[in-house]
Amino acid sequence: MELSKFREEFFRKYGNRTDDPVIFFCPGRLNLIGEHTDYNKGFVLPCALNFGTYLLVRKRNDDRLLLNTMNFDFSDSQSTGSIKKNESGQWVNYPLGVISEYLDRGIKPGGMEMLFYGDIPNGAGLSSSASREMVTAYAVNELFKAGLSIPEMVKLSQHAENTFVGMNCGIMDQFAVGMGEKGKAIFLNCGTLNYDVIPVELRNYQIVISNTNKRRGLTGSKYNERRGECEKAVKYLRSKIHIDHLSQLSINDLHLLDELIPDETVRKRARHVITENNRVLQAVNVLHKGDLINFGKLMNESHDSLRNDYEVTGKELDAIVYEAREIDGTLGSRMTGAGFGGCSVSIVARSRINSFIEKLGKAYTSATGLKAEFYLPTIEDGVRQI
Repeated sequence: MELSKFREEFFRKYGNRTDDPVIFFCPGRLNLIGEHTDYNKGFVLPCALNFGTYLLVRKRNDDRLLLNTMNFDFSDSQSTGSIKKNESGQWVNYPLGVISEYLDRGIKPGGMEMLFYGDIPNGAGLSSSASREMVTAYAVNELFKAGLSIPEMVKLSQHAENTFVGMNCGIMDQFAVGMGEKGKAIFLNCGTLNYDVIPVELRNYQIVISNTNKRRGLTGSKYNERRGECEKAVKYLRSKIHIDHLSQLSINDLHLLDELIPDETVRKRARHVITENNRVLQAVNVLHKGDLINFGKLMNESHDSLRNDYEVTGKELDAIVYEAREIDGTLGSRMTGAGFGGCSVSIVARSRINSFIEKLGKAYTSATGLKAEFYLPTIEDGVRQI
């Protein structure tokens, strides 16, 4: 992103070149392993990326909120005194929800002129929504001296997405883009919010993100259905054991699923959560050792579980993942994000990157008729003022 062009667009929309706007940035996130465990209060291992959402913002002398983006045609204007959700599901609901959360906490931001720009592929499952939320939360916190910590902004942003936007997401995305550190993944317990940072030393390997270009629409997808199935599993298990969520069970408790859950579909959902939590624990262990080969194997096992037990992959993700595994130099490949489209993540030998992209691109198009896009990200810091 050329910041000079970004600033010029801000002045074109809002005028007044005398008062400079302030610029903030929040990255997207990539989840290396630990999928659909976050809302089950389990373990995840995401990292922040080198692309995300930029926000230029300038305070006004009234209560008007003016929201524009360089990514979509839709813009909005509201008053901080009566923030309303856009019922057509527009992008503005993410920043509006965050500002509404500040108001609910007794912190009243004044009017603002806001211009967003994101270089996260929209609908790819790399947390463009959490990035918009957290860059807004951070900007409001800084401009109006609200005094919230980043973990508090993380919780505020998640609550905004749950209640204002209507997406029943877990906390992983907001936490990752808020707390990310360069060169490190975040090992997060989503139940306690205790976390550690884990060095990701790739050496002769590279993270490759492959975008299926199969768009997802999470709020209208089966995401909430899966969450409900996990809650149903907990109700079955409570007939004999006291638990509040599936992540209180370990790999040694798998036998309880066959004993206590009569519904095969619900049983499969629970099995994925328990085994995926165990894979995250193993992944942390092998990364500490620098063992990328076994990390790749865990990635493969994760995708297979998401396909067979959680059933959130689909034709496109399966094609791009299983074709990737057949290419020399690939240590592991899995879907990343909520599924139903979006992206995969692979660990590939740097010497084979060009061959990987060429071969996988052809194989994927042959299998699906779609054209994949490929990104070579780096792991960077979380939300910040530039």
